[in-house]
Amino acid sequence: MAVNISETGSYISLNPSIFSYPLSAPFSVSSPSQLLTSLNNYGEAETLSTSGKFSGKKKEGNAARYVTRSQALKILQVSLKDFRKLCIHKGVFPREPKKKVNGNHHTYYHLKDVMYILHDPLLEKFREMRAYQKKIKKAKAKKNDELAKLLLSRAPSYKLDRVIRDRYPTFIDALRDLDDPLTMVHLFAMLPAIDRLKIEVKRIHNCRRLCHEWQAYISRTHKLRKAFVAVKGIYYQAEVEGQKITWLAPHARQQVLTDDVDFNVMLTFLEFYEALFGFVNFQLYHSINVKYPPILDPRLEALAADLYALSRYFDANYRASVQEPQVAGSSRSVQEQEESDLRLAQLQHQLPANEPGALMHLVQNADSEIEEDEATRECKNLFQNKKFFLSREVPRESLLFVIPAFGGIVSWEGEGAPFAEADDSITHQIVDRPTQGHVYLSREYIQPQWIYDCVNARIILPTEPYLVGRDPPPHLSPFVDDEAEGYVPDYAKTIRQLQAAAKSDVQPLPGVGNDDLDNPQAMLAEGFINRTEAMEAAEKKRQMMLLEKQYHDELKMELQGVSSINKQTSAEDIESKEESLPDVQQSAMDSEDPSTLMMSRKKRGLAKAIEMGKQRKKDRVEKLKERKRNIEAATKSEKKSNRKA
Repeated sequence: MAVNISETGSYISLNPSIFSYPLSAPFSVSSPSQLLTSLNNYGEAETLSTSGKFSGKKKEGNAARYVTRSQALKILQVSLKDFRKLCIHKGVFPREPKKKVNGNHHTYYHLKDVMYILHDPLLEKFREMRAYQKKIKKAKAKKNDELAKLLLSRAPSYKLDRVIRDRYPTFIDALRDLDDPLTMVHLFAMLPAIDRLKIEVKRIHNCRRLCHEWQAYISRTHKLRKAFVAVKGIYYQAEVEGQKITWLAPHARQQVLTDDVDFNVMLTFLEFYEALFGFVNFQLYHSINVKYPPILDPRLEALAADLYALSRYFDANYRASVQEPQVAGSSRSVQEQEESDLRLAQLQHQLPANEPGALMHLVQNADSEIEEDEATRECKNLFQNKKFFLSREVPRESLLFVIPAFGGIVSWEGEGAPFAEADDSITHQIVDRPTQGHVYLSREYIQPQWIYDCVNARIILPTEPYLVGRDPPPHLSPFVDDEAEGYVPDYAKTIRQLQAAAKSDVQPLPGVGNDDLDNPQAMLAEGFINRTEAMEAAEKKRQMMLLEKQYHDELKMELQGVSSINKQTSAEDIESKEESLPDVQQSAMDSEDPSTLMMSRKKRGLAKAIEMGKQRKKDRVEKLKERKRNIEAATKSEKKSNRKA
């Protein structure tokens, strides 16, 4: 439909070569902008009668702004399957209007979102693919197998490059929306391949590759901040370019698929997330001068050592980039020759397989090129000068990701490992079974939880509670704010004391009581603090004693003054005060009522909900404290029974 405006009048032309209709009275306007505004106000339901006038009821409000899903399908002229794909790729989701004109049983979309899809080139591509599928079905129906195979080999496809560029104009926007893609890709990397659900092996391998590339970058740049092992999986949090990214990786065990999940919708989301993830990895790798996509050693890739193969690729890639000449005329040809030599060397297994590096020990000489903040430097030096060996029963893939991210060197039991179990330089061996066949006295045998607790605390915790065969301390979540929850576990207090001791703060340490803090000379003799800190502690103690004495004196004088006043009061005054006490309480209650009476019903309900939430939090804290008291009582009774026995 076209709008023509001339000096003689305004017309709506459905087909300029056939006919045109003059505008009726409601469209008598003086400018083109007013005409277009009047046309938009009439909505989609307006139709032209044979007399040239508009018929139908004018749409306003939600009826003009929202359409149902069936109406959206008619506007776009696509099937429901293609409509779902378009909505997922374009980021269009159903809306909830305040007033549902067509009933509550419909799904509503905003009209602007539908028009946003209507003008997208991806819609034309879907129509082209649908028409092409009809040709294939026609060839199969005529039993023309050769033509069907030829058509299948030439089937059109589509890419999501432009869609990703439209949805994420900047790289920070993509990082900000990376939580769900990371979780989805890590989930499908652990799923089995099932043909009936259209979960292909190629799709799973691509997800594992994307996950390993992401983990390689995070470990290389030491961007990992938190790790928590839960029942659902392992939660990670990294900080990339100022954005905190949190994702969930499932445990490495056989996954059981249920029938109550629509995998067609999930695979459509996965298709978009894979494309987005590839762009993000490309940008991150180029930010540290590493070529993308990486070329892995086939032998290590066959041994499921993809992460270690990535580290070797980074080393070789960096050596090739460092040796590039600076001559302008021959730089390009030499660079191409070195790249081809690198590919040939990697494919022929000529890179050293037993180099003494960790999983994500990428480039030693490139540290100065990357700007590191204080948190990154702290994480980088946490496991510095420590070598770990992983037994076969521990979560190898997770520890191979976490330990190098905090500066440690790690190896494992199996072919392709950087160093063997008999290496004398190993400082810690991670095991998860009660007994060991052969014990090396030069290393400590600890449980995997020690790694995650040290990462969350950012200090090296004592290994005694985590020794093999012992019940480890509670694994505390770093995503919970104990102060906001109102309950601080005992082990959290112990970790804070250890953190304060690591920062040379004068606070209680494990094994040091309050009595020891009262005597700074004793702590100086034990070596907990130095002489300067002992002098400062003694001065603080003296000032506190003076303030405490002054407070007690003022309190004594106040009590004496109150007692003398009470002696002068008569019994009748006391009775009158007691009679007036309920009135005071009533006035206090009356003074509190106006604050709630002046609220609207919605705000009053919100305030009540907040109070109920606070009460539930208090009840939960009391329940935790009661549970703690019961455990302590049971432990004491067990110790007493053991002593009697």
